Amino acid sequence: MKQALFWWLWLVPSLVLANQGAEAVLQQLRLPPGFSISLFADNVPNARSLALAEEGVVFVGTRSGAVYAVQDKNQDGKADARFMIAQQLNVPNGVAYRDGTLYVAEVDKILRFNNILAKLDDPPEASVIYDQLPNDRHHGWKYLRFGPDGKLYTAVGAPCNICNPKQPIYATLVRLTVDGANLQVVARGVRNSVGFDWQPETNDLYFHDNGRDYLGDDIPPDELNRVSEIGAHYGYPFCHAGDIQDPKFGSGIDCSTYTAPVHRYGAHVAPLGMRFYRGQQFPVQYQQQLFVAQHGSWNRSEPQGYQVAVVSFKDSHTVTEQTFISGWLTASGEVLGRPVDILELPNGDLLISDDRLGVIYRVHYEAQF
Repeated sequence: MKQALFWWLWLVPSLVLANQGAEAVLQQLRLPPGFSISLFADNVPNARSLALAEEGVVFVGTRSGAVYAVQDKNQDGKADARFMIAQQLNVPNGVAYRDGTLYVAEVDKILRFNNILAKLDDPPEASVIYDQLPNDRHHGWKYLRFGPDGKLYTAVGAPCNICNPKQPIYATLVRLTVDGANLQVVARGVRNSVGFDWQPETNDLYFHDNGRDYLGDDIPPDELNRVSEIGAHYGYPFCHAGDIQDPKFGSGIDCSTYTAPVHRYGAHVAPLGMRFYRGQQFPVQYQQQLFVAQHGSWNRSEPQGYQVAVVSFKDSHTVTEQTFISGWLTASGEVLGRPVDILELPNGDLLISDDRLGVIYRVHYEAQF
């Protein structure tokens, strides 16, 4: 019953938020000097994963069954069209786009919508490219991206808070070709990843892993990992965050045999979508660095997260984290919004989805003189 209540809280905005409105929330958000934040799109219930297409079209996945498209037709920085692409799907969190085709990851399958930009007003029937994913809803929602190799990448979460699944497909990152063939495990021992991206200079794959619950407020830290070797194991369920033995599954385990994270976030901050900033609009200290949506804690006596952070890479061994946008969590602990995914537009603006408010924000930078 307790977990069901938390699920409901994630999907349904509070009465306070309904009365306050997104515009009022914007006034509470704090960014570095020169940056501004505005509403790119509203009325996108449970907006989560984002994918960019031509003509200013942004596809939006949700955990509530719908897939949307929003479009900034006049290029004024705010979407002026909204389309319903699909309804009543099985938690269609993941969306990816390439060459005129939209790909959608449900819990147990991956769909494709052909020639989608020509049919936004009357979307085509989806075809299934892969239907052999597990159907567990616990950590079953998928993130979906195209890699530099042209393959589709997604994650298969553990079907539990903490367990040792017998089927090897669980707790993995996987990739497959666009026709649904040649499924390959990229990383193992990954409890629940809902965000990954490739570093521009190296093409190295970095991914988040959300740590287990019910070990207290401060352990285990959530993780940022790098795929150093295809098929490497990152510890779950035996070890967490590199060197923390699990009290149930970690007895007698040498954690050094698993791949350690490159960075530890705070416990339960729930890092989800991430993007390396490839543009030129933002100041140089943000270029090529990693923007991270921290969805926010629920399994913590004092909530934390509920922000967008920047993870900076000074070299292969020095990684630092700083807050970029805050204010979705008030000093009194009230939650005003929950950032989920991040998308870079061609002009260098960033879009940020918020599944609690059902909106997408736009972040813009103007140099200060």
